[in-house]
Amino acid sequence: MTAPPRTTEQSASDVRDYRTLETTPRPNGRLTKEDLDPLVKDAGEGNPAAIHSLLQMIEPVVVRYCRARMGGRDLSYLSADDVAQEVCLAVLKALPDYQDRGGSFLYLVHAIAANKVADAYRAVARDRSEPVPELPERPLVAGNEPESHALHLDLGARLGRLLASLPRVQQEILTLRIAVGFSAQETAEALGISAGNVRVTQHRALTRLRGMIGDDEF
Repeated sequence: MTAPPRTTEQSASDVRDYRTLETTPRPNGRLTKEDLDPLVKDAGEGNPAAIHSLLQMIEPVVVRYCRARMGGRDLSYLSADDVAQEVCLAVLKALPDYQDRGGSFLYLVHAIAANKVADAYRAVARDRSEPVPELPERPLVAGNEPESHALHLDLGARLGRLLASLPRVQQEILTLRIAVGFSAQETAEALGISAGNVRVTQHRALTRLRGMIGDDEF
């Protein structure tokens, strides 16, 4: 029997009820097409258990991807975790209409995440609000003193500029392989290229970064 269609409110509830795995770098198990296909099929048919399991698999890596691409910064009213939440909702909304055309579901997840991050940057570019002169009144916790915070912001900005100097595909591969923790095969499926291409491009990107650091461009 086919399950009744899910509403947008049900999809949003699915995301809210799932707790972010802050201390887990990525879920146990692989996210290749072979592993995801049966789960994606059941989730697309409205199986609540399959929907929850799929979220458990993709949500932690979506959070890590958004944090890596946004550098831990809040863009206007959107933080990286806000964007990750939007990605998960968009993935859920796309599930009923998803058709397997031979590619990986991971390709769709990555495409949605990349577009949402780009939307966040476009939104802040349109923001013309004036910054307030007062700092928010909240207590400083250990390790969050102004000096420490400034150093972390500076390092993050420098790393961001360094990565931004690379071609887009190299940026994406390093983000997925290093920040998210994908295997070469998972990265290949997310980007729609071969695993061999991922390895070669990653090697070239790291070699280029090492050269830039050695030349004091960092």
